[in-house]
Amino acid sequence: MITAFVNGLLPSATGLAAGLAVLCEGGKIARLTAAGAVPQGADVVDLKGGVLLPGFIDVQVNGGGGVLFNETPTVEGIAAIGKAHARFGTTGFLPTIISEDLEAIAKAVAAVDEAIATGVPGVLGIHIEGPYLSPARRGIHNPGKFPAFGSKALQVLSSLKRGKTLVTLAPDAVAAEDIAALVATGVIVCIGHSDATYDETQAALKAGARGFTHLFNAMSPLGTRAPGVVGAALDDRQSWCGIIADGRHIHPATLRIAYACRGPEKLMLVTDAMPPVGSEEKTFTLQGRTIRVENGVCLGPDGTLAGSAMDMAAILRHAVAILGIDLVTASRLASGNAAQFLGLASERGRIAEGARADFVLLDEKLEVRQCWIAGAPLLP
Repeated sequence: MITAFVNGLLPSATGLAAGLAVLCEGGKIARLTAAGAVPQGADVVDLKGGVLLPGFIDVQVNGGGGVLFNETPTVEGIAAIGKAHARFGTTGFLPTIISEDLEAIAKAVAAVDEAIATGVPGVLGIHIEGPYLSPARRGIHNPGKFPAFGSKALQVLSSLKRGKTLVTLAPDAVAAEDIAALVATGVIVCIGHSDATYDETQAALKAGARGFTHLFNAMSPLGTRAPGVVGAALDDRQSWCGIIADGRHIHPATLRIAYACRGPEKLMLVTDAMPPVGSEEKTFTLQGRTIRVENGVCLGPDGTLAGSAMDMAAILRHAVAILGIDLVTASRLASGNAAQFLGLASERGRIAEGARADFVLLDEKLEVRQCWIAGAPLLP
């Protein structure tokens, strides 16, 4: 059966385009055609003038729906997190575990592997944020969980059999040769929670690190004679930068500066979302500490930032307003760039023949009306 998505606006090289139909079959896009050329007998989905975009892809999702991945590293926990974020247009995500011991990380990896094997919607792999980080830039991470990097770490961090593995580490905590060894196993390495110098960061990039986790947050800042991690990120043109555009993690002017430096090519919107997304809960527990929600961000007992309580649709709206960008560009930041970063651009992050039928439908206020994963609607 062919499903035809009609009467909507679609991203194109010149902006949002009308008059096209997206024909899908078997969970993939069969082709795009003129609205008047929909095959007879097709199951027609009327988009009612809304904007159909590639489903959002979020590479940093700690929790959602009242569930924290660190506390519930199970298939059921992952499914609950994915369901919560699907309400807000995220059709692909990396469940993210923050600094834990290797036994807990191994358990989380096994849960993600099983979730992918059993077809939990949207799971693309795992993001292991820590524990090989800088105590000076630990943020909400527990420095008691920061061991030395060794052969056991290499084994556990590269143990996922299905999907993508992203590891965030600090070049001042992990030697360049160890980064190279991790990259050689197929792991994607990002730099974050680091007090590294510009030169140390450059060495990590040369060793194969591909990007930066939540740019500006928990990393050595740009200085006049000490560019630090931030300077290396803004200076480099090959790496990718995740950024939390919620208006709280970084100042709007700082977001505009990052965009001016890097442009839309390799910036990725991330939520760094915690359990309150898709939940009414205003507090949760992280490694024995009570975290509270305040104005869309999560705060530890001492006021330290502990992730966000914002979904990707809200992040996208902030990015559009702060940067003054069009919706096609914003979609690239929220979907297409992450697909490229993960090596999934042939199948995700675009509305084109052969890609997966992963969509989000937005109204004129950029609120989510519906989303689909592999052509299946996820909202009632």
